Amino acid sequence: MTYAELKERQRAERDTHPTNLAVRVHRALSWLNRAEQSDDLDGRFVFLWIAFNAAYATEIDDQLRLSEQKTFQSFLQKLCDLDQERALEKLVWQAFPGSIRVLLDNKYVFKSFWDFQNGRISHEDWQARFKAGKQRAHAALGAGDTVQVLSVVFSRLYTLRNQLIHGGSTCNSSINREQVRDGVAILAQLVPLIVKLMLDNPNTLWGDVSYPVVDS
Repeated sequence: MTYAELKERQRAERDTHPTNLAVRVHRALSWLNRAEQSDDLDGRFVFLWIAFNAAYATEIDDQLRLSEQKTFQSFLQKLCDLDQERALEKLVWQAFPGSIRVLLDNKYVFKSFWDFQNGRISHEDWQARFKAGKQRAHAALGAGDTVQVLSVVFSRLYTLRNQLIHGGSTCNSSINREQVRDGVAILAQLVPLIVKLMLDNPNTLWGDVSYPVVDS
């Protein structure tokens, strides 16, 4: 499923969409298009994450703001509940179970590893958390719990996102190629499917968009 295919459908249906959905899909597709044009892994990952962010982010009162990870976990739950064809489940269990397992075993996309490196927790603490996290993730894999697996995957990808966005990585660095490559492989298939599910369910309440379009 490509940008061109999704954009053709969006153009045909957008006049019937609620404003919040129309803006979300339009923005997400613009960044998906940019990701498909990128010729480097770092750029593709960043643009794919922005596309994902454009799809799920909502404007919430600061005093009630959930953490970003909890916000997109709720979004993933909603998508799985709406996914009558179980396309997300098929993608997770058939298309890239190997990539997910490799990502789960990669300490460089586990936040507690970096907390240890920065002196916030002990070596024993981060290793215990890493072991427990992998056990929970593999239990979810074994139980076929798609929502939980996706939540863990995006938690790992969020750590990688922070590393790249906040300048914690050299552009095109050989050090982090494995995790960036796996992240791109996963997002490049998930993001188009997420947009499709949103188009399939135009009457779902997706929430108010962040930074709505304002006429000057």
